[in-house]
Formats: sequence, structure tokens, C-alpha cells
Amino acid sequence: MTDLALLLSLTVLAMVAIAGALAVRRARAWRIGRAAKVDWVAGLLALPKRYLVDVHHVVGRDPYAARMHALAAGGLLAGSGLALLGLIPALGDNRLFWWLTALAFAAAFTGGAMVGRRRYPTKPARLSGGRFQLLPFLLAAYSGGGFLVALDASLGGALRPLGLLGLAFAALGGIGLALQIDRGPMRHAFAGAAHLVAHPRPGRFNGERATALAPLDLDAPRLGVAMPEDFAFNRLIGFDACIQCGRCEIACPAFAAGQPLNPKRLIQDLAASLQTGGTNAAYAGSPYPNARPVAGIGGPGLPIVGEAAMIHPDTLWSCTTCRACVEECPMMIEHVDAIVDLRRFQTLELGALPAKAAAPLMELRYADEPGGRPLNGRTDFAAGLTLPLMAQKGEAEILLWLGDGAYDLRYGRTLRALVTLLQKAGVDFAVLGEEERDCGDLARRLGDEAGFQRLARANIETLARYRFARILTADPHALHALRNEYRAFGGAYEVVHHTAFLDELAATGRLTLGALEATRVTYHDPCYLGRYNGEVDAPRRLLDRLGIARLEMERSGKRSMCCGGGGGAPVADIEGERRIPDIRMGQAAATGAGIVAVACPQCSAMLEGVTGERPAVHDIAELVLMAVEKAGTAPARSAQTHIAQVPA
Repeated sequence: MTDLALLLSLTVLAMVAIAGALAVRRARAWRIGRAAKVDWVAGLLALPKRYLVDVHHVVGRDPYAARMHALAAGGLLAGSGLALLGLIPALGDNRLFWWLTALAFAAAFTGGAMVGRRRYPTKPARLSGGRFQLLPFLLAAYSGGGFLVALDASLGGALRPLGLLGLAFAALGGIGLALQIDRGPMRHAFAGAAHLVAHPRPGRFNGERATALAPLDLDAPRLGVAMPEDFAFNRLIGFDACIQCGRCEIACPAFAAGQPLNPKRLIQDLAASLQTGGTNAAYAGSPYPNARPVAGIGGPGLPIVGEAAMIHPDTLWSCTTCRACVEECPMMIEHVDAIVDLRRFQTLELGALPAKAAAPLMELRYADEPGGRPLNGRTDFAAGLTLPLMAQKGEAEILLWLGDGAYDLRYGRTLRALVTLLQKAGVDFAVLGEEERDCGDLARRLGDEAGFQRLARANIETLARYRFARILTADPHALHALRNEYRAFGGAYEVVHHTAFLDELAATGRLTLGALEATRVTYHDPCYLGRYNGEVDAPRRLLDRLGIARLEMERSGKRSMCCGGGGGAPVADIEGERRIPDIRMGQAAATGAGIVAVACPQCSAMLEGVTGERPAVHDIAELVLMAVEKAGTAPARSAQTHIAQVPA
């Protein structure tokens, strides 16, 4: 082993010591958070799979970033680990061992060069600058220097002058990287691993959608999150795991519309709030669009939200809770959970929600319906149709949950189409009628957890009085609440969306479909159906059965863009530069389709509210009814799939 190789190994050892000390200091900041149940053994055992498969599955959506990360991170870990092992005489005296070490450092250098290529001469707007701009130089110095030292050792010291130069670079770059563990870019490496081990939603790594909000203990001393210590400690780890890649900000509909929300900036503000004397001054990424003025200071024991704090309230209320940020995050950070927790404190403790949002919550408390309309008016849409009531039947194969959209004249057409199709297929169904209260989705997303829990328990009590096999609904928000969020309160039901149920009826021959051949359709995925519940195939299968040309938008499936109607955003009504539905309708029009097929009352309302020349908006149930009626006047053709993908 050459003396330079020994010094390289000792340099790595010093890096580990510095990084370890800074990591411990950072971990102490996480300890201010509330206790949380974490299976540490299972998390540690699962870490390799979570890192190499689950995380890289998301990273791989950007092939360049995936290759860059694999080379930089893999080479850095391998080269550093091998250099440390060089302290073992049997390895340190082996030239082949140093060849392998040099190869690992070469891979890291290549990855570092790719990092530099992505940031220089022009950095993409979504990437943060500041200390991140120094990262490629530190990577290049450390890995390049390590390569020269290892190469010299593999040749028995034949390249000593280069080895000396390499050692200087390796020491400079390596110590620089280690110093970035606390507040710089390398914090992500340490916190990211801890976050994957102690993730608050471990089910996401096992194929679960895991999207239901956790119930709030209404007897707790403080309801929701006011200060950093109100978050569970493993959520604080998640804030530090952010690498500021900006994938969340380009996916965020509120950011695109110029509302004061940037998910990346939000997470960085939350991370800064962990530090005593915390400030957002060091942040060097995209700001909140049309940012409202705040003091930009925080710390343990200090409020997070407010004009005198770190985050302005308008930032919270801009969120549509669509989870596009969560879907795109390579570190699987839960932005929406944090936003809802912060909203809960604003609503339940301070009563400080947007003025327009206060009215529907008040109506929910007194009328069990956000518009204050009588519950017995929920079935008015069905005038002229036979609509069996569960109270009269006692049991049915299908309980049809109408949802809040039943009061809307436009969505009433969707429900009329659905009821007509159920009757044509001979489905045994019934509705609750005036016994159906609001599902509570709006209350929960606006932070009124007490209102949600009251509605959930009341609905569960009502449902317990009847016998049914499945609940059918055309409202993805109701579907999500009934299927996933009622479980915590004892309500476990099989809930099916109307697109999946109609597809089932068509597949089994209970509905005969004609072909709507002249129609070109693009399908808009509702966030609470696609991203929240993973249902993206059934609506498309159903459309394909109609024999129509189906065109995919640039953003579709689980990566679809929100219509702007979720999370209470329409009633919060935070001003931006553009309207989210206008952006989405523009993406639909770009496909050349004449019809936008929807499958959600919120999506219908938001997209139909777009003015000017645009495609027509039809719920899939309406299109299916057209096909059924056509089948009654012309021979049905076998459905063919015609799909075109609009280039990104």
C-alpha cells in the first residue's frame, strides 16, 4: 500500500467522522417531533429495495437523471467504501484492489460530470441553485482525486506526482462534501436513507396506494400542526430528504396557474423551520408565484404559518390536494399530508380559513350538506325515473351513493344516465335518499377534521342499517372517503366507481353497446380516482368498447394534471395568474379531440366552466348511454381500440 493510498483512506475516514457528527446534530433536530410508530428492523431490511427499486422507479422517469444518480451515488459509495477497506493490509497491498477502487471513482467522476452538465452553462429553472451549484465541483474534485490516488496505488506508486495532486483534490472535495451533510445538498443523502427506513406510509413500498389521511385525535391538546414539534418526527425527516429536484413544482397545478404555492419551496420552508433562528434566506430555487409577504423566520417553538412566520396562509389554501407532487417525488415525500395537518390547526384552532370556505363548512355543520340544501332534495335530479329507496327495500345488490353532485343540474344528467343504464342492465340497486349525508371529503381537506369525523360516523351508522354487496358511486371523492378513510372509523365497504361497474356490465353482456365511430375523445383522469385509487384502466377499457378514437393527453393516468376542483380549492378561491381548468382544457384541446370524457362531478364542473372554443365535456356514463341507445337502432360492432399519444 502506498503512502498516498493510506492518506486517501484516512481522508475518507475523516469524511465519515465529520459527516457522522453533522448527521447526529441534524438528527437531534428531528427529535423535537412527536413520537411515531416505526418498525425500524423491517425498515432497515427493506432499505436496499426501497432505494434501488422504489425510489429509482420514480427517478427513472428522467433517464438522464437516473444514469447520473446511479453513477454519482453508486460510484461515490463504492469508491469511498473500498478506500476505507484499503486500511486492511491484505486488501491495501493488492494492486487489483486499487484498480477496482479507481474504477469506482471513475464512475463517480462520470456521474459528477453529468451533474455539472445539467447545471452549466444554463441551469433548468426547476433545479435549485446556491450550494447545489458547487456540488459538481466537489464531486469532481473528490472522485477525480480519488481516481488518481487509486490509479497510482494500482501501479505501485509509478504516478506519484499525479497521486499527490489527486490526494489534494480528494481531500478538498471530500471534506467539502462532508460539510454539506448538515444544511447543504448532501443532507439529502443521509436524511433520504433515514426517511426511507422510517417512512410514515410504509405501505407505499408494498404496492399499496396508501393515500388515506390519518385520523386526528380530537382530544389532543393541540389540533393539527402549528409548530415544527407538532409533526411526527419521521415527517420531519422527510422534509430534510428533499433534494430540490423540482419535479414536484412542475407537476403542481397551483404553481402552473401562478398561485402562491410551490411544493418544493414549501418543503424547504418546513425544513428551515427545524433550526433555531431558521430563515428562508438560503433557499435558491423557484419562489412561490405571486408570493405573499412573510417574515421568513421560524424555528422550534415558533409558528410555521402566518405573515410573521415562514409560510403565508394563502400558500396552504392554494393546494388542490391532487398529490401530483407526491406522485413525482423521487424521495416519496408526503407534501399533501403536511399541508392538511397545517390546515387543521388553522381551521380547528384559529378558525382562520378563507372567507369563502367558511360558509360551506358552516352549512355542513348544520345541514350535513355544504350548500345548505335539504337532504330530501338530493334525488330531485331523477324526476321521471324510478329511483328505489333503501329505506323501503332494506337490502339491494348495489347501494348507489349519489354524492354532493346530485344537486347540480349538470351532474344530474350524469346521474340520470347512470340510473338509466343500471335499469337497462337489470341491476338491483337502491339509494339512501334523504338519509345520505355529505361524505365529508370537503370538510376533511379544508382541515375540519371534527366535521369529517362526525359525518363519517353518522353515515356509517346509517349504512349499518342496510344490507348490500357493494357501494357504487360516480364521485371519486366520495369513493375515496367511503373506501379508504371510513375504515379508521369502522366502515369497511367494497366501493366501486361507475366506470369500473359499467365496464363490468359491458364485459358480461348486461349492456349492449353500439359504436360511436365518428367521435374523437380524450379522457381526463380525476385525481381521486387515478392517483388516489389507482383506477386508470377501467375508464379507458370502457371508452374503447365504444369503438371510438381515444387520444391521450400529454399528462394522463397517474401522472394526470388536476382540473383544479379538489381539496376545497374552488371555495378557498386563492387568486393566481390563470385558472387551472383553463390549462387542463388547453392540454385536452391540443389532442384534437372533440370530446373530453370525464368521470367526476368536480371535473365536470371545472372543465365545463372553461369559456371560449373548446371540446365538449361528457361524463363517460353519458357516452355509454349514447352507445346503448345506438345499439338499439343499429347492429353493434365489436369494439376496437384506437389510441393516439400526443407527444410531450
